Formats: sequence, structure tokens, C-alpha cells
Amino acid sequence: MPLQNRVTPTGDIIATPHRGLFTGNRGIIHDPATKTLLKKRWSSPAWITCLCEFRGWRRPVMARRSWTELFFLDEATALAAGHRPCFFCRRDDAKRFRAAWEAANGARNVTARAMDAQLHLERLDHGSKRLHALPMPLAELPDGAMVQQDDDCFLAAQGEALLWSPQGYVPHARALDRPMLLTPPSTLRAIIAGYQPVLHPTARS
Repeated sequence: MPLQNRVTPTGDIIATPHRGLFTGNRGIIHDPATKTLLKKRWSSPAWITCLCEFRGWRRPVMARRSWTELFFLDEATALAAGHRPCFFCRRDDAKRFRAAWEAANGARNVTARAMDAQLHLERLDHGSKRLHALPMPLAELPDGAMVQQDDDCFLAAQGEALLWSPQGYVPHARALDRPMLLTPPSTLRAIIAGYQPVLHPTARS
């Protein structure tokens, strides 16, 4: 049985056999004895996105009382859920993200803690995922932004909206007449300013 450790664009954590491109964490939110999640879904406002492979290190998943290993289809999914690049294993990406975030959000010398605080306000609404109104037409969203309509999540890619699933993105014929923004607004502005999220290969097929 797959562990419950895969994050959706809404920030929910599900069990699926499909492996993603990135890992990350929100602090300790699991019981290592049973390898199951606790009731809480975060224990730190630092929600980060990490590399699955780094310096050849191997880490048994949910096996000890340390940060809970979570997984993401791609970086667009992680950003939509409210995560940001890790300054340790993804330092260059994190610095690019911070530079774009500063330029887009009118900030200077912003710390990771300050970004985390802003993202925490934008990603949660009394413990549930916070949705935002679109600041522009859906077709004008940058590649990597994500929206939700009803229970479905969609990726903006090359002017189109692709349906998200745990195994990848698929085209769809459904008209999106009332989508809401999943990607935190400050992160969306960073993407518009030039930060390019890593997308799953199915987004380009």
C-alpha cells in the first residue's frame, strides 16, 4: 500500500503509487511507528520543495522522528499548494525564486522566514486551502500557474489549461467559466517576473 505522502495542488496529502519529480516537507506531521500522518497537516510555516536526489543521500521515508517526506508531481504543483524552493538542496533555484519574488512584490533583502509568513497567509484560510480571484484572464496566466474549478485542478501551459492528476496532466474539453487561483498571488507574481517552475513532462506532450 502506498504511503499517504503525495501533495495535490490544493495542498491535500493523498496516497498514490505514482512518484513525483520533487520531495519536500512542512515539518514533522507523521508517526514513524505506523508511517501514517498525524491529524495536523503542517508543523512549521516553512513549506519547502526539495530535490529527490541530492549528494547521493538516501533517506527512509517516514521512518524516524524527523521531517515528513512529502512528494509532488512537479514544481507547479508544489507552488500551488504553497511551497517554495529549499535554500539548502535547491539553493540556485531558491535564489532565483527570491529575486523574482522581491522584484514582483516590492521587497528587498527578503528572508526565507518573511516569504514563509506571506505564503502562509495566502495558502490557508482557517486551515483550508485559500482560493484567490484570477488577476487576469485564464488564457493569459503564465506557464506554471494553477487554478481550480469545482473539485478539479488545472495547470496553465502555453495558453491552455491542462487537467491535473497524480500521474500527470491531460487535455480536457471542459469550459472553465469560474476558475479560482490556487497558486499564492505572491508566487504568481514571481512567476510573471521570470521564475520558471519545473513542469511534469506531460505538460509539454
